[in-house]
Amino acid sequence: MTHETSVVIFIAQIVTLLIGGRLAGELMQRVGQPPVIGQILVGVLLGPSVFGALAPAAWQALFPANLEQKAMLDAVAQLGILLLLLMTGMETDLSVFRDARRPAVSVSLCGIVLPFLCGIGLGAMLPDSMLPSPAKRAITALFLGTALAISSVKIVALVVRDLGFVRRTVGQVIIASAILDDTIGWLIVSVIFGLALRGTIEPAAVAGSVLGTVAFLTLSLTVGRRLVVNLMRWANDSLRTEMAPISVILVIAGALALLTSAIGVHLVLGAFVAGVLVGQSPMLSERTTAQLRGLIVGLFMPVFFAVAGLSTDFAALARPELLKLTALLIVLASAGKFLGAFLGGRIGGLTLAESFAVGCGMNARGSTEVIVASIGLSMGALNQRLYSAIVAMAVITTMAMPPMLRQALKGLPMSGAERERLAREELEARGFLGRLERLLVAVDASGSGQLASRLAGLVAGVRRIPTTVLHLDEEPAQSPADKAPAERTTTAARAGAAAGERAAKGAAEAAVITARSGVADASEHVVASESQKGYGLMLIGREPAYADGAFDPQIARSAARFGGAFAIAMARGEQREETAAPLRILLPVSGTHSSRQAAELAIALAQAARGSVSALYVSSEGAPTFSWRERFGYAVAPRDAARAAALHEVAEIASHYGVEVSGRIARKKQAADAILAELAAGRYDLLLMGVSPRTGERLFFGETAAAVIARARCSLLLLSGEPAMPTRVPKG
Repeated sequence: MTHETSVVIFIAQIVTLLIGGRLAGELMQRVGQPPVIGQILVGVLLGPSVFGALAPAAWQALFPANLEQKAMLDAVAQLGILLLLLMTGMETDLSVFRDARRPAVSVSLCGIVLPFLCGIGLGAMLPDSMLPSPAKRAITALFLGTALAISSVKIVALVVRDLGFVRRTVGQVIIASAILDDTIGWLIVSVIFGLALRGTIEPAAVAGSVLGTVAFLTLSLTVGRRLVVNLMRWANDSLRTEMAPISVILVIAGALALLTSAIGVHLVLGAFVAGVLVGQSPMLSERTTAQLRGLIVGLFMPVFFAVAGLSTDFAALARPELLKLTALLIVLASAGKFLGAFLGGRIGGLTLAESFAVGCGMNARGSTEVIVASIGLSMGALNQRLYSAIVAMAVITTMAMPPMLRQALKGLPMSGAERERLAREELEARGFLGRLERLLVAVDASGSGQLASRLAGLVAGVRRIPTTVLHLDEEPAQSPADKAPAERTTTAARAGAAAGERAAKGAAEAAVITARSGVADASEHVVASESQKGYGLMLIGREPAYADGAFDPQIARSAARFGGAFAIAMARGEQREETAAPLRILLPVSGTHSSRQAAELAIALAQAARGSVSALYVSSEGAPTFSWRERFGYAVAPRDAARAAALHEVAEIASHYGVEVSGRIARKKQAADAILAELAAGRYDLLLMGVSPRTGERLFFGETAAAVIARARCSLLLLSGEPAMPTRVPKG
């Protein structure tokens, strides 16, 4: 066979598997089953037991038996395993595990131990004729135990999400337990692989594999975590080529996979840990995740599972001894997993109904078992018959799980605490700050620059948002001494972040503050370049900011070039110097979308700075002014119902974060007069206004904002959730 012919056959194989896997996956999803089941079944249909039996000549032409041709397809499948484990690690949400750690630990451990022991017992009793090699009985038994014990976090999470239980307590326990299952499972597989390479199980070999794995995990979760964050930051901030972060992630996964192979454990552990580290990096954007996921799900996932199906000979399952073995595997896997998870749920404090649901939910293998079986087959720990039985067990238990879990979750009662938590999470999911992935701060060394840096740091610290401080020098830095202004603004941002982190008790990750200086030449072009990197909000702080009734043209151009939500900080009074004192914030509210966004930002700042918020609603209708503070126990006139609702919304958001809020409806013909009067009557550090850019030849937020900017004596922060108008910004 010529090289060109071999390549043509390889492309035909890939196209066939992609088409079949995609169509079958679509069909499975439409009937309430995971798409991976369809992809495996397509491989079975295209394999020797169906296509090979019905049209042997055509099957041989598409899937020839020569080793070189098989190696090409196998290489894609092996790369698919690594990428699937990378994606699984990236989708491992450790925050879910932290929220449900007690029941998750007991469910996972009990749910692993019982079926694992069942699998080992089965392996010990198998006749020699069923084994790939009687000398490897112990290794085969360990693989059988692992295949029966692990749940597939991808399948479990998909089904729980489809049923709408992903944020329910029982759903979190199921997903967190599956995460722990997957993690423990890949550790077990890696250790077994090391033992299989040595051929026998010896105490010294077991100790070496375990110690090597522990050392790898320790270094990865300490030094490796910081290294991954720095590499991701460098890729985001320095590389300009298309999809550069994707390349960096793939290099990290490949390097860790090679490292685990070097210490004698399987490549999959390195890929999985790489995914966990990348997924927990604050520099990972949703856009990068979507791009990488598209590559894996679109190409490697359907090809790998279809290839796994190709290796499955379902015709062999018709033999009585293998059919009995497959049935026994299914019974042991299902009963062992259900009983173990149910017992673990009861030990972890779940109710009978919740424990029953958890037992049903954990009984899905799917992708994980297929990967485990593929590894066992490739290293000789499993033969073709055992491999086919394990794949059949994985398919059947996975298909049985969704209807069982759906029935178990039907009518499951919700506690008051759970209902309150879900309401808070829904509120945050709809919010402006909850969708921010990265924060950009464009500042100079002025008081306004330091104020913007400090406020950005407070938000970054309390909400764990990675932030880049872009110092806009008048001249590029010529020497180390010229960097002092940039250091002051960066210090202000990091001090604010530290304060925010202290206020956000129990947060697991520190905010990442990156500083860059000496970029003032054509600063708006630098901002335009940065805007392509996934920033959701830009804070601008430079002077002069506002003079003769207009914003500085460079501020206007920077806002327009950014093309997204932005805020302009102007330091006045006490806030011209950095201070650690609590912030007293005045927040004009109107019930509009921009007003709500400003309220979220004000509450985040008050939470981080241990300050307070005063919400002011201005009405031009003549009626008595009234105030409220923290609680609502008064009657509201019908004409004031909408105004009170706007104030109440601010208080509702603040109540979830322990922020003190007071509210007031003020009667003035001009809103600016009411705001300025309130500023004069109270002692405020910051006025935070939600604004919207007006169409025109300059950056303009309306008459009310203009009057307040011109006359206010305290510092201001103007937040626009809408981009500035790029075509209206003056060029001079």
